[in-house]
Amino acid sequence: MNKCILAKKMGHALKVRGVMVAAAESCTGGGVAYAITAIAGSSAWFDRGFVTYTNRAKQEMLGVSGQTLAKYGAVSEAVVIEMALGARRNSTAELTLAISGIAGPGGATLDKPVGTVCFAWSYGEDELRSEVKQFSGEREAVREQSIVHALHGVLRILDEPADVV
Repeated sequence: MNKCILAKKMGHALKVRGVMVAAAESCTGGGVAYAITAIAGSSAWFDRGFVTYTNRAKQEMLGVSGQTLAKYGAVSEAVVIEMALGARRNSTAELTLAISGIAGPGGATLDKPVGTVCFAWSYGEDELRSEVKQFSGEREAVREQSIVHALHGVLRILDEPADVV
């Protein structure tokens, strides 16, 4: 499904619930925030976005631990969980999403090939989900798939079907 259609559906679901969302992005470089803010009136449900491309930015803007980065690397579930929680602490959003990955063409390792992307979603005090996906294609394809997956994740957290527009 198209990211703009997903963002619109997500926005409707958030607005109906009175919930604000924030995004903490690395490999997508603000792509989630761009898709969301393409929707007129998104300020009713989108609080802010953090583009934390460097480890330093992740630490300064979101409070990601240097020890976590050193132990697991920026592309890890541990880091995206800290990113999602940091976005909650540093925004007025009740629901946050975080993305960090290797879009390519460089940056890959044997255990983290190009297309490896980690996601986390935090909602309220109790809901915290994370996962790792392996996407295929060139850099832009990996980034687009990541944006779509992150938006789908918000709809899953809200228990909202993505295929109904």
